[in-house]
Amino acid sequence: MKAQRVVFVLMGMMLLFAGSSSAGQVKTDYDRSADFGQYKTYRWEQVKTQNPLDINRIKSSINAALTAKGWTQVDSGGDICVMAVEITRDQQTLNTFYDGFGGGWGWRRFGGGGFGGLGQATTTTETYKVGTLVVDLFEAKTKQLVWRGNSSDTLSSNSNKNIRNLDKDVEKMFKQFPPSSPKK
Repeated sequence: MKAQRVVFVLMGMMLLFAGSSSAGQVKTDYDRSADFGQYKTYRWEQVKTQNPLDINRIKSSINAALTAKGWTQVDSGGDICVMAVEITRDQQTLNTFYDGFGGGWGWRRFGGGGFGGLGQATTTTETYKVGTLVVDLFEAKTKQLVWRGNSSDTLSSNSNKNIRNLDKDVEKMFKQFPPSSPKK
């Protein structure tokens, strides 16, 4: 019975660690009726972020991705309007450690194996920052949302590392861009 409890606790710890290491998640979605083959130009509408230094970083990264896809940035007009929002929030993880398993594996009466007592458990809370970037592409004429990408990543206290992660996440976001044109 105690061995089962230990297995469940260890499995729970593995899930916690897996959840905290899943940084850099990228998701995209798009309007299935939009014909992305007709879009060739874009303009920036707005970038919202808590850190004004990130405005040009975000624009530069997205500009590079769209330029690589053959799109051209224009100052006015354009087929697509780009909006980006960066959100930063605190996230917490609970980590539980055990200082001993009360004797470890051993033979019990009547040949059964198992753990002794679990010993003392210490749980700590780790708080870290997570940044989320949402990029929306709107058709300029109709103002209809045609594509959305978002990425979430753990933020570092090292600005250069955050910029590298931003560039990697935006590259991943636009990897399958533009979506296939609808089949008629």
